[in-house]
Amino acid sequence: MSMQTAHTDDLHYEKQELTALDFVRQMIRGVAVSLGLLLLWAMEAVRDRFFCLLDRIHVPDRRRSRASPFPPGPTRVGKAQ
Repeated sequence: MSMQTAHTDDLHYEKQELTALDFVRQMIRGVAVSLGLLLLWAMEAVRDRFFCLLDRIHVPDRRRSRASPFPPGPTRVGKAQ
């Protein structure tokens, strides 16, 4: 069995000229994507420093009070219905 691959002769590519407006839109989109990635990176850096600070000052985790599934009081004696 042979695998069929696409040849460059089979591909049809048509070059499209960008207008000035399309070029500006693409540039703005590239800058916006870069700024979004920069924002994510900055948020991760702040988060990392915050948790390093918590580790350094040894802030304990918040402990939840352990609630019992069984209410206090005398236990019931007898068969369950």
